[in-house]
Amino acid sequence: MSVGHYENFPVASVLLPAPLRHPVSVIYRFARSADDFADEGDLPASERLAQLDDYRRQLACVEAGAAPRQPLFAELGMIVNRYRLPLQPFRDLLDAFTQDVNKGRYADFAEVMQYCRRSADPVGRLLLHLFGAANEENLKHSDAICSSLQLINFCQDVGIDWRKNRIYLPQDELQRYGVSERQIAEGDTSGQWKALMRFQVERARALIKSGAPLGRALPGRVGLEIRTIVEGGLCILEKIDKVKGDVYHHRPVLQAWDWPLILARVLAK
Repeated sequence: MSVGHYENFPVASVLLPAPLRHPVSVIYRFARSADDFADEGDLPASERLAQLDDYRRQLACVEAGAAPRQPLFAELGMIVNRYRLPLQPFRDLLDAFTQDVNKGRYADFAEVMQYCRRSADPVGRLLLHLFGAANEENLKHSDAICSSLQLINFCQDVGIDWRKNRIYLPQDELQRYGVSERQIAEGDTSGQWKALMRFQVERARALIKSGAPLGRALPGRVGLEIRTIVEGGLCILEKIDKVKGDVYHHRPVLQAWDWPLILARVLAK
């Protein structure tokens, strides 16, 4: 699950067993606040990087068993100890947000997926450790779901990312379809833009479906939550298809009326 944007997917939702909602919310608060350092406000890059470095120092305190300065890290330390969560996924997230400050273009899809490995996959991996279900097969499926949600996010936010001087669509694919940065800047959907977006959508759809067995592998309400997240992602992809890739003027988001259909699809499977 993309950690930078929450309006489309449930976070610590009522579908989760009540004892897990608080630790899940702590993980997301860590991810969201760190992501905001990279994305929000008008601070210079040096100050953004300093804030992320401070989070790294706080994580080191948690690892050493020392008392962190911030209440968030005190809570984080409690759930890390209680559920024996690894700290590397938290560090991977910080590395991804640091990369957002320093890097705005990606040469090819392999580079994009390396970013997803740090920006999105760690959240799913932490949740599997929290659920006590972090075996090799589940981790593989979780990575597929999380990376696909990040790719979906990139499709949704082409215009928003451009205004932050970032393009996550691979440069070699832009060239292949004859789409220029000027075209992105102008929100121009002429030429091969629709074909480019169709390619992005189909790839993200295949990836999220490859991870979908995780929703059946995990029991009860946790599995139901995963299946709901997958169907939410698929619904967003359908919306992108419906507007023929024009995410500039019709940014697809999940609305209240989408959820009954999503839940009906979840319960039918």
